[in-house]
Amino acid sequence: MTNSAIPIYYFSKIKDEELRELVDIKPNFSNKIFNDWFNDKIILNEDDIQFLTKLLKKELHFIRIYKEEDLKVKFIAPILNRIDFRDIDKEIRDFYEEKITYRTNKFILTGVTDFLVSKGLEYSKKPYFFIQEFKKNKESGYPESQLLAELIAGIELNNFKTIKGAYIVGAIWNFIIIEKLGDNKYQYFTSVNFDSSKISDLKSIYKNLIFVKNEILNYN
Repeated sequence: MTNSAIPIYYFSKIKDEELRELVDIKPNFSNKIFNDWFNDKIILNEDDIQFLTKLLKKELHFIRIYKEEDLKVKFIAPILNRIDFRDIDKEIRDFYEEKITYRTNKFILTGVTDFLVSKGLEYSKKPYFFIQEFKKNKESGYPESQLLAELIAGIELNNFKTIKGAYIVGAIWNFIIIEKLGDNKYQYFTSVNFDSSKISDLKSIYKNLIFVKNEILNYN
């Protein structure tokens, strides 16, 4: 936060308690909301399975010890690049380190996002999906609250009722769905852990990302 007429909160620094002072946001512990997402009948082809198997074999012993940029470049980016969220005709692509800002008359949420999929080819016009934190442990920050802040910005900038995202802590992925309940009021759902060091979970992560891609492309 900086000293200004309207306080500014940065995605990369916002803490759980700060976010809850800004908005009314509460967890919902039901996992039923993930059923359609996680149980979609996506079948990986043999090339995808071989890609994931080889990648994991190569990086297995490094995932937990990589620093942020190492983890992103060596393990996360190859997966996201293979998913390939870009569709030139529909003007949709993935962005790394894209700045977005959500302003109200009481606070400003802003910052550089780790990864998002958005409408727009040159810059983000309408963000649909966020991934936050390529860090090796929770001592590095507050990945869930940082992601939630980004998702709130995405909901409000798009006038959405719900939006999806994920955060990564070392090998562990968690997916999140956030819903707007009213003015400045939200609830969010956090998935079970997906351990990317296990091939079965890595396949599920990959399927979950394909689902998001298909959903975004079908929406446009």
